Amino acid sequence: MKEFLKHHPWQIIEEGFDPHYHTISESVFSIGNGQMGQRANFEETYTGETLRGSYVAGVYYPDKTRVGWWKNGYPEYFAKVLNAPNWIGLDLRVGKHVLDLAVCKIEDFRRVLDMQAGTLSRSFVATLADGKKLRVSAQRFCSMARGEVGAIRYAVTPLNFSDQATVSLFVDADVVNKDSNYDEKFWEEVYKEASAGCAIVTAQTKKTFFHVTTAMRYAITAGGQPVRIDRTDIVEREKFAGNEVTFNIEQDQEVVIYKYAAVLSSENHAKDKLVAASKEVLDGAVRTGYDALLEEHKAVWKHTWEVCDITIEGDVAAQQGIRFNIFQLMQTYTGKDERLNIGPKGFTGEKYGGVTYWDTEAYCLPFFLSTAEPTVARNLLIYRYKHLPKAIENARKLGFTRGAAFYPFVTMNGEECHNEWEITFEEIHRTSAMAYAMRDYIVYTGDKAYLAEYGLEVLIGIARFWAQRVNWSSEKNKFVILGVTGPNEYENNVNNNWYTNYLGAWTLRFTLEAIDYVKGAFASRFGEIAGRTQFQEAEETTRWREIAEKMYYPEDSRRGIFLQQDGFLDKEIRRVSDLRAEDRPLNQKWSWDRILRSCFIKQADVLQGIFLFEDDFDMETIRRNYDFYEPMTVHESSLSPCVHVILASKLGYKSMAYDLYLRTARLDLDDYNNDTEDGCHITSMAGTWMSVVKGFGGMRVKQDTLHFTPFIPDQWTSYSFRVEFRGRVLKVKVSRDGVETRLESGAALEIMVNGAAVSLK
Repeated sequence: MKEFLKHHPWQIIEEGFDPHYHTISESVFSIGNGQMGQRANFEETYTGETLRGSYVAGVYYPDKTRVGWWKNGYPEYFAKVLNAPNWIGLDLRVGKHVLDLAVCKIEDFRRVLDMQAGTLSRSFVATLADGKKLRVSAQRFCSMARGEVGAIRYAVTPLNFSDQATVSLFVDADVVNKDSNYDEKFWEEVYKEASAGCAIVTAQTKKTFFHVTTAMRYAITAGGQPVRIDRTDIVEREKFAGNEVTFNIEQDQEVVIYKYAAVLSSENHAKDKLVAASKEVLDGAVRTGYDALLEEHKAVWKHTWEVCDITIEGDVAAQQGIRFNIFQLMQTYTGKDERLNIGPKGFTGEKYGGVTYWDTEAYCLPFFLSTAEPTVARNLLIYRYKHLPKAIENARKLGFTRGAAFYPFVTMNGEECHNEWEITFEEIHRTSAMAYAMRDYIVYTGDKAYLAEYGLEVLIGIARFWAQRVNWSSEKNKFVILGVTGPNEYENNVNNNWYTNYLGAWTLRFTLEAIDYVKGAFASRFGEIAGRTQFQEAEETTRWREIAEKMYYPEDSRRGIFLQQDGFLDKEIRRVSDLRAEDRPLNQKWSWDRILRSCFIKQADVLQGIFLFEDDFDMETIRRNYDFYEPMTVHESSLSPCVHVILASKLGYKSMAYDLYLRTARLDLDDYNNDTEDGCHITSMAGTWMSVVKGFGGMRVKQDTLHFTPFIPDQWTSYSFRVEFRGRVLKVKVSRDGVETRLESGAALEIMVNGAAVSLK
């Protein structure tokens, strides 16, 4: 755990430059706008350790899988959102010396991510090798108002000298992914152009042939007037175009360099129109000017915060944490494009390839259901519907038949592209995350018609998968599911994982309910679906019902708990508190063999299931399972702490709920798991929002009614949040004095607060 960032309710602040923390800061201070994103790399030259990263939504490369032993069914590639052409480059040389914070003496370094405004700022004083001292103040943003525009304001003030300066402003597509399996570069040049004041590069990805055009223009001023340029050199080389501009700088006079960039992809423009379109976008940005661009960008963020902010009084660390999580979510995914989804690292790093996981359905969907128009959550579901043919193809590759659908663990286009066998083949619970997301969406929005329009076809495919994945155990006289990995990836290739079995049986029951509904309410549509899927209703539903009724669930009747899987109690049962500090995190300190044989849990499968289906269990059952599994859980999955917060809140374990909330809220800010340098944990950040709203706020939807059973942590004086629900906007504030609920817009509504009906108008 690292605590080098200052606590502030609206800002992330780093004071003083420590190169050992730099790659962590590059992740934490990342910015984006849903269409593109940028790690917090320095604009100028930096020869120290760095992970340079610019990213464009939807643009990926199928990097060939690299494994020691090829297995039948392995995907041939791992899809990766690419490190895209660098648009921020702005190198500065004064006399003979390049400004490089890896070699300069640095004073007064300050880096600030202003979450309210959506800007990244940096200031410092640098002393070059010849003693020349200069102050730099830089600010940049990816425009939320114009998704293809980025802008930089870079101000330089000589403090003890006057001299000649040369600034290189460029676009560089000669970039590489750190996680390239074979150190391959993924971009090829298509076009470049450079003239005084402008540079453009169009690059295409190998194999997938996405085109990205990155264009830049600039202006250099002093005292608000254009600086006299002594010399402009046009620089072009492979996949690179730019200008080197030389001018005089005077002591104590600030020179401001404005750089504007347009980043366009063939996902949104015809390839042969990209260059012309980039010039048009860039011209519009330059005409508008930096200050006006910034104001319209800030206006979008102002509206965004009005919709989704959570306020916490009395605890700055907690307030900063939740806003950081919301900020990263909202700059990663806007919901405007149903072709896009939410990568676990968003626009903050390369790990996990920027692809889609089950995190979206299990964690992100509830956040967007409550903080955005229903179309946003609907688009996340439609994304999976459009991938149904690929899910059927994925299942067929593994030997499943008759239209069984197996959704991928990792994907960009619906095709499985994960290459660790114990996850690719065995973490089968993920395919039912799609079914649960439908249920979540329908319960929250009341939009049952979704089942007829899109949902039932997906459910039939998933149900067919489960019906073929189980087998009958004569020994147990039950259906069993063998050879799986649950969400707890610290146990692989186990039999009868409780969560997997429970989720599979529930999916079959939910599909049967969906069939009955669509048949009754949309008979003609049901006929279309049955015909297209070649659905044998009597035969298939009989089998599904039998499996759901006769599924085996491992449990220990003496303790009154559900078991993670068969044989779990054969392990030596220990507590996390027994571990030495130097053993943590286990995945970086222990051998895999040792982890697999231990009782320690990355995230508790049983508790994940109880969280999703809490109404199926009485309070004492929940308590017994929580009390047994929580002490063994190391929370080395970013998805784990929030589930424990919600259950601990339900059980009245207030202190534990608060401690775990801080862990999920500040997971990246304090680098709990020593992995923030790879990028922030974007999808788990939605779990932080759930920790407050579903945990502390106790929000649930039961029988079409919103319920709240809130409590307030001892460290807080109050907290408040807003939720959108079926055309209404509600604000809930919890303080020492009680609970205040207000209907901010929409028709009158009755809600339940601590078991009592409250009418809102």
